Amino acid sequence: MLSSWMTNTVPVTKVTNTVPVTTTTNTMPVTTMTNTVPVTTVTNTVSVTTWYLEQTSPDDLTPARVPDETSGVRIMRVGTPSPEFNRFLYTSVGADVSWTDRLPWTYAQWREFLDRPGVETWVAYAHGTPAGFIELDGATAEGTTEITYLGLLPAFRGHGIGGHLLSYGTARAWELAGRWEKPEVKRVWVHTLSKDGPYARGNYERRGFRVYRVNEHHEPAVTHPGPWPGAGPRH
Repeated sequence: MLSSWMTNTVPVTKVTNTVPVTTTTNTMPVTTMTNTVPVTTVTNTVSVTTWYLEQTSPDDLTPARVPDETSGVRIMRVGTPSPEFNRFLYTSVGADVSWTDRLPWTYAQWREFLDRPGVETWVAYAHGTPAGFIELDGATAEGTTEITYLGLLPAFRGHGIGGHLLSYGTARAWELAGRWEKPEVKRVWVHTLSKDGPYARGNYERRGFRVYRVNEHHEPAVTHPGPWPGAGPRH
């Protein structure tokens, strides 16, 4: 998923190299030459579908099964905002599903986002190890909470943690006004992309989210090596 809070642009630098004109006393014509830098066009693109989903009442939530005690799963809110920790979660969860929009963020940008009233990170742990996270943004629009990110590290996918994390996080999204001086939440929404994986949209719909908009676009293809080459699910 991609966050709607910030769009980063990379400044374009225009370079023009010119060769100085050389004039001689001979009768040969003056030669003027200008070298230009060729423009490189990215032709390797992929089609991406984005689904926008919402709940308009806490009663819309259909909770997933709670993992049993032997799973060691527990969910905790990050009490002290930490750019280092959130960047770790972002890169560890999103590297193999093309989460790239926050990779250029500086420490100051992470700090600015996380310090906004109404922004929360809830982390799922499995036997003490961070397994995934859900990020809530109740700071952008009054009466609305956006689920900006949700995901699991590759090793923890397919064990029923994702549905529970989404259920728990959505319930916290509806209750967000009680933890902040905010208007009552009237809507919880999220957007998910086809590159987020084959099960992302279904997870939201099973929890009671409804699709209200769909769009498609093309973007440059990105290689996803995982958190590092060779990382992936446990076998």
